[in-house]
Amino acid sequence: MPARHRLRDAAIASVAVAACVVTATPAVADDGVDRVIDGILADTTPYRFVVPDDWDGTVFVDLDFAAGPVNAAKQALIDDGAAYGGTTRSVTGWNIGGAIANQIEALDAFAEVVGEPRQAIAMGNSMGGFIAAATGELHPDRIDGVVAACGGLSGTVSQWNQKLDTVFVLSELLDPAGTLPVVDIPADVPGAQNAWISFLTEAQQTPEGRARIALASAIGQLPAWSRAIADPDPADAVTYEQAWFGALAGDPLPYIGQAMSSRRTIGQVFGGLTSWNTGIDYAEQLQKASPQARQVVAELYEEAGLSLEADLATVNAAERIDADPEAVERFAAAYEFTGEISVPTVTLNAVGDQISTVAQQSAYEERVTKAGNASLLRQTYVASAGHCNFTAAETVAAANLLLERLETGRWGDGWNATHLNRTAEALDLGAARFITFHPDRFNR
Repeated sequence: MPARHRLRDAAIASVAVAACVVTATPAVADDGVDRVIDGILADTTPYRFVVPDDWDGTVFVDLDFAAGPVNAAKQALIDDGAAYGGTTRSVTGWNIGGAIANQIEALDAFAEVVGEPRQAIAMGNSMGGFIAAATGELHPDRIDGVVAACGGLSGTVSQWNQKLDTVFVLSELLDPAGTLPVVDIPADVPGAQNAWISFLTEAQQTPEGRARIALASAIGQLPAWSRAIADPDPADAVTYEQAWFGALAGDPLPYIGQAMSSRRTIGQVFGGLTSWNTGIDYAEQLQKASPQARQVVAELYEEAGLSLEADLATVNAAERIDADPEAVERFAAAYEFTGEISVPTVTLNAVGDQISTVAQQSAYEERVTKAGNASLLRQTYVASAGHCNFTAAETVAAANLLLERLETGRWGDGWNATHLNRTAEALDLGAARFITFHPDRFNR
């Protein structure tokens, strides 16, 4: 894609516009440069949009756009004629409702200056992907399509119940004295993260520790992918478990680290504990894991000389954790997806994402299908490890898939992995690693 409008400090017309004081709707000047429109929303969240001189009427709105420089994927979409902009999560954080409202308010500010867009697309990564999907579901009168990347689309409550399962099993089997936090995360979050990582790293050195790490990973549906080990053969139980450990505690941004930091923040924002495991049968949860995962767990337990049945009985006999019902209600309201989508939606996920675990996509697909809206959804998968670890080519290919659907009214063959890889490779923006993939059924 030619770089027709690369951002340059000397070639930007920057107009600061506060949403609360805009009174006119000037046209965008056709002066051959990109235009930056920025300002502050009612809750003090910054917003910013970049509009190319030959704007084609499409605008992307993204939770995290105003937080930093324009990356290669977003720049490529701008170069192709779309406006791209959005807000930041710096003010709203885990206030999901506030973040959704901000996307619409930012679009209003954009429209007052540039004019009503021909089509508006909600797009984003991680929490931004969650916000994009929720904004599209709640505001189909304003949003024409969605590209939701690496978002926890099983919903707020369910994904954090599953994270509780993982940490609970680890705690009961590896730390029965309860020296490490599970839900009552202390103010010293880095200290809690480092303590867990050090503890798990030590446990990884023994056959017993590896077996129990594997059990918790299988129950929590962690991906058996890591930065060092991609797509291990489940017939090689040792390597498979090493990949699980990488996702859990060994890689950058490990699962256990986010289980500490975001758990504490969520409790503060929603005023109590939002997860529970009362009534959960962990033997049954293991049976819901993939056959490959169960086989790896069984082999490692045999190698360690441990009884899998005894360990599951120990976990099932442990004192359970109750949630605060009012906090759960507030957290669920922040958003649990209904499947009632009415605009075309593309999801993009790395199969080895240790934070937004890929099994959640099956829960989202199930809800959309049950609501009768499967024809509006296409889910795409990339063979990579790490949270939101996409190349610019993969991100733009997913966006172009949606743009083609909006333009033609049909998906065609564009959403299959072969076609997506061909599209991505032609962009010259990095590797193309789309694969045909069907996630395990989400077990929580």
